Amino acid sequence: MYEWILWFHVVSFISWFAVLFYLPRLFIYHTEHKENEGFVKVVKIQEYKLFKYIGVPAMWTTVLSGSYLVYEIGFAGNTWLHAKLLFVAILIVYFFSMNFYRKQLEKDECFKSGKFFRMYNEVPTILMMLIVAMVVIKPF
Repeated sequence: MYEWILWFHVVSFISWFAVLFYLPRLFIYHTEHKENEGFVKVVKIQEYKLFKYIGVPAMWTTVLSGSYLVYEIGFAGNTWLHAKLLFVAILIVYFFSMNFYRKQLEKDECFKSGKFFRMYNEVPTILMMLIVAMVVIKPF
């Protein structure tokens, strides 16, 4: 059973990261083309559906399957796991911050620049590298 849950966790993780990588890219397009009303209207729909219908389920399936794996592995004595979970917690906060910006953009109340969202878009990449390093290398 463990291997199937691990497989499901990896698939969920990949799906969640697709959203974490692409939604901020949509924010960039949204902010840099806000004068094009037709384009923005379509991007708002994409942002909403990507977050709600792919991002939220993928995040929850990643967290729930990961929780089972933590239970099976055991929390005690696995310092690498503690570090990984810290990075995952930061990633969850980042995920919900995307919804904050999505809602602002939806109401045309976001005044962040495309440059801001370009930098913001790098956060999940850095966290992914740290999370995968903790699992593969287990440095602690």
